[in-house]
Amino acid sequence: MVGVPLHPDVEALACLLGTWRGTGQAVYPTTDDFGYTEELTYSHVGKPQLAWRQSTVLDDGRPAHAEVGYLRGLADRPGEVELVLAHPAGLIEAAVGEVEVQPDGLALHLRSTAVVGTPAAKEVLSVERRITVTGDVLRYQLAMAAVGQAHQHHLAAELHRA
Repeated sequence: MVGVPLHPDVEALACLLGTWRGTGQAVYPTTDDFGYTEELTYSHVGKPQLAWRQSTVLDDGRPAHAEVGYLRGLADRPGEVELVLAHPAGLIEAAVGEVEVQPDGLALHLRSTAVVGTPAAKEVLSVERRITVTGDVLRYQLAMAAVGQAHQHHLAAELHRA
C-alpha cells in the first residue's frame, strides 16, 4: 500500500513486495509433466504480514492453480515466519519457516504444520517451499506428499519482478 510504512515484523521480507511473473515446470508421479506461467503478488497494509496472491495458467492457456493468504512476521521470534494459505481446491495450508536476509535478497524455507482439506479435496499431507530472491529474480521449489505419494519435488519456477 503506497504511503503506509512496512510493519517492523516483516521488514526482512521487504524484497518480496510487488508482482512477480515467470514460468515453471511441474512433475509428479500422478500427473503428466507440464509447464506453466505464474503471477505472484506480495503486498501489505502496514500490519505484521504480507498478503500473498498467486495464480497459474498452463502452457495451453487453461487456468490451473491459485492460492491466497498471508506470510506473517513474528515479533517474538525474529527470523521466523508463518504462512497461511487457502487453495480453491478445498485446502488450507499452514506452515512455519525461516527467513535469511542476504545481501541482494533473501532465502525462505517453509514447511507445513497442517494441511486440511474439505471432504471433496485431494489428500495433501505435507508441503515444503523454498523461495530465494536475488535482485529482481525470485526462484522457488515446492515439494509435497499427496494422493498416496511420498514427500517429493513437484514444482520449480523462476519469476521476475514486474
